[in-house]
Amino acid sequence: MQREFRSRAGVRGFTLVEVLVTVVIFSVGLLGLAGLQATGIKLNHSSMLRSQATLLAYDIVDCMRANQANVADYALTLAGAPPSTPTSQADQDLVDWIGNLAANLPSGDGSVTLNGNRVTVVVAWDDARNSNIPAKTMTVVSDI
Repeated sequence: MQREFRSRAGVRGFTLVEVLVTVVIFSVGLLGLAGLQATGIKLNHSSMLRSQATLLAYDIVDCMRANQANVADYALTLAGAPPSTPTSQADQDLVDWIGNLAANLPSGDGSVTLNGNRVTVVVAWDDARNSNIPAKTMTVVSDI
């Protein structure tokens, strides 16, 4: 059995093609990883905003439980302005709550609706990073 040996001149450039293919595959992988990272950051930010909205919704419910004698004074519509000069604890709680919504959520707003002992709190915000659903709302229904 006789082995054939090729000269180096016959295989010249073959390793260069292998390196170029490897660089292309590696680049596509890195681009995919960068896209995955960007999506993860976007969804993490959306999750943080949802958590903030939940905490803020329960904040106003807790304020209402602490001031049960004046629960009816907490009624507020979405895009409704809280009292400009708070004269009661309920007014002050609403002013603070709307201020916290605006400070912690992009375009944050909220409403409070009462039906007997049941309160419905709606928190709305703009989730500009998540273009699938730009405006989001979260509703909390609780008994006082």
